[in-house]
Amino acid sequence: MIGKETAAGRAVRIVFLVLWLAFTVFPLYWILVTSLKAPGDIFSFPLAYWPEHFSLENYRELFNKADFGTYLTNSLIVATVAGAVATAISMLSAYVLARFEFRTKSALLTAALVTQMIPAFIALGPLYLLMTDLKLVDNRLGLILVYIAVCIPFCTVMLRGFFENIPDALEEAAMIDGLSRFSALFRVLLPVMRPGIVAAFIFNFVNCWNELFLSVTLMNSDANKTIPTALNGFISSFNIDWGSMSAAAVFTILPTMVLFAFASRHIVQGLTSGAVKG
Repeated sequence: MIGKETAAGRAVRIVFLVLWLAFTVFPLYWILVTSLKAPGDIFSFPLAYWPEHFSLENYRELFNKADFGTYLTNSLIVATVAGAVATAISMLSAYVLARFEFRTKSALLTAALVTQMIPAFIALGPLYLLMTDLKLVDNRLGLILVYIAVCIPFCTVMLRGFFENIPDALEEAAMIDGLSRFSALFRVLLPVMRPGIVAAFIFNFVNCWNELFLSVTLMNSDANKTIPTALNGFISSFNIDWGSMSAAAVFTILPTMVLFAFASRHIVQGLTSGAVKG
């Protein structure tokens, strides 16, 4: 039997959690504060942890100097489409791996895991040649297809674990009631699988949203560049535009924060709900 927590132990735990929270939140706070400072105040001395005068000049310069609205739109389109398609394909492949036995099943799972150990930049050369032959270089469709291929292996393994935690009896009961296997998958299993599907989509979206190497390699024109490529453009050989980069980082972080805030409610709802036949 575990004894009750002492007052000293509780105080230590609270102090540790507060320090950890401060350590985690401070970089985000500093990015936001830097983006709201005037360019001349960013490196002022003594260092100001709270700007005396708030300024939106960095945000204005962000859209004046670079076509940041286009970068933001490209990232949203690419990450959303690639994340959704990769999740849908992975869901079907994970279902097959979880519910059926066939000769190459172990080999497919092993291959899916091994691909996660290979650094992405190793495949940049062959991938660029392939996309050039397909005339998909500097094309959002080409980048979406590459991201889908990159996300599917790990996402499949992850969703397979969720499917295996769902009793076979649930699906069998639905099929006894007259549903086909396909209908049972979409009408019975998927509502139970909602936490896994949401988690898989978030994983895919964030990976596509933050990916840099493939985007820099395959996207050349400003009309097709994504946000990570734009952030990389603020770093030159002799200077770093900290103000504009901080403002761009705020726009980069916001969608993922909103996505996690929105999805957390559905994840909790999916975890606490069940599928009861009666």
